[in-house]
Amino acid sequence: MREAAVWLVAVGLGAVAALRASGAEVLYNGIVLPEVWPPKYDRPPNDPMPVPYLAQPPGVIPIDVGRQLFVDDFLVQQTTLKRVFHRVEYCRDNPVVRPDQPWENKGRGLFAAPFSGGVWFDPQDKLFKMWYCGGYLATVCYATSRDGIAWEKPKLDIEPGTNVLFTPGLVPENRRHDTTLVWLDADARDPKERFKYFATESDGKGWKLVMRVSADGLRWSEPVASQAIGGDRTTVFYNPFRQVWVISERINWGGRARAYTEDPDPRAALARVATARVNWVSGEKDDPRNPNEQWKGLAPQLYNLDATPYESLLLGLFVIWQGPNNGDCGRLSMQKRNEVLLGYSRDGFHWSRPDRTRFLEVNETEGAWNLGNVQSVGGGCLVVGDRLYFYFSGRAKPKGQWDADAATGLAFLRRDGFASMDAAEEGGTLTTRPVRFKGKHLFVNLACPKGEFRAEVLGEDGKPVAPFIADNCVPLSCDKTLAAVSWKGADDLSSLSGKPMRFRFHLKGGSLYAFWVSPDASGASHGYVAAGGPGFTGPTDTVGSRESR
Repeated sequence: MREAAVWLVAVGLGAVAALRASGAEVLYNGIVLPEVWPPKYDRPPNDPMPVPYLAQPPGVIPIDVGRQLFVDDFLVQQTTLKRVFHRVEYCRDNPVVRPDQPWENKGRGLFAAPFSGGVWFDPQDKLFKMWYCGGYLATVCYATSRDGIAWEKPKLDIEPGTNVLFTPGLVPENRRHDTTLVWLDADARDPKERFKYFATESDGKGWKLVMRVSADGLRWSEPVASQAIGGDRTTVFYNPFRQVWVISERINWGGRARAYTEDPDPRAALARVATARVNWVSGEKDDPRNPNEQWKGLAPQLYNLDATPYESLLLGLFVIWQGPNNGDCGRLSMQKRNEVLLGYSRDGFHWSRPDRTRFLEVNETEGAWNLGNVQSVGGGCLVVGDRLYFYFSGRAKPKGQWDADAATGLAFLRRDGFASMDAAEEGGTLTTRPVRFKGKHLFVNLACPKGEFRAEVLGEDGKPVAPFIADNCVPLSCDKTLAAVSWKGADDLSSLSGKPMRFRFHLKGGSLYAFWVSPDASGASHGYVAAGGPGFTGPTDTVGSRESR
């Protein structure tokens, strides 16, 4: 076994070097993209998507970008720990934004919620900012918050006395639109395009995906690009790992599904939709069905897919439709059942979806504000201290026409808290695949206040490397999202920099959520922080914590 492991590491390093020399695209995590990209698959739309990098992981995995999460087995060579997926905690003040202004009662009725929209923390102004639909898909409105929980609707001078920014639509006499998404582009070359807006707007004949830009997120340009698309609930996200804009286009592929188009230039991405799109993802047979007897026979469909970069991977927010159909919703005056599930991608295209439990769910309690049609928000989530903030929209029992009566809620999750590797009191171990790093300091996200955690480093021969051995590790018994790991007389791993190594983690009575090697004693992960958060100065974590030691 030891000889085989050494051979695999050597082959992995040699293969990557050869691939780079041939011009193949090798990602930050060692994944090699196929020559034909994006790939095309001849598969039924309801079959689970193949994930090649899990079937054949890189021989050596670079871990210099971000916290390394245990949402799949990409990093796991061997373990006796148990993977556990975790649920959110809902804010007691929900809904945190509700329709309470006259202009939020237009069209079909009451509406104050992002339909994707966007919630971001702007480090320039040190404010949480929200873009949402005011009135049923009528206007784009703006709200701000100091803490992400209590929101204000500022009176602006754009439409005096209101927080309305503009009324989308391409035809003045019929300003119809559907999805609106706002992205804070921290890497924008032109400061006038720091905020980017993508929306499906009607030209009177069909749907077009429209792009607008803004320097401040308040005053928006006329469309700078537009393209006819296949469906109204189309969204866009930025993949910084490959520096491409991705159009998540609604199509009909065995029901509601998604097509994929990418380009480094968002305008070019729109222009390429008609010729470069490929069938991407859809509702799958393993997705949940409507629990109500009347509708459980309906096959689940993929209503929407928003995505965001989080630490070392892309986090996908899969909105799964479970019925009823629109006609039945209107006839019975009820909301369709859409709920948010999660997926994870390490190459930006293939999605691992190991947990099909509802992540942001409807509440069928009488009088609930989120009785139906729960939808994700652009930006995905924010990192606020030790927690992730997930905003989402929900719809109450219709007071008038169905699909209105929408408000905005908030849910919390531990930072990195999607999945943990858990050990009982008797303990267990997890050994990583061969990894390579340039950093100096090992950190973990760990919950074992009554247990114990130790770490050791294994060399190419599979043997512990002194002094980084388990018996020499200073044991941790804590509940921290950022905890430094040290060994007696040594906590600097720089002597191992650039060499293929494995980590072996020993855990008793606790949960391990993530690990990473940082160049900084602060524990900065240099991974992506989704829609940002207080204390971060840009799209990545360069600050860590002064309390890490």
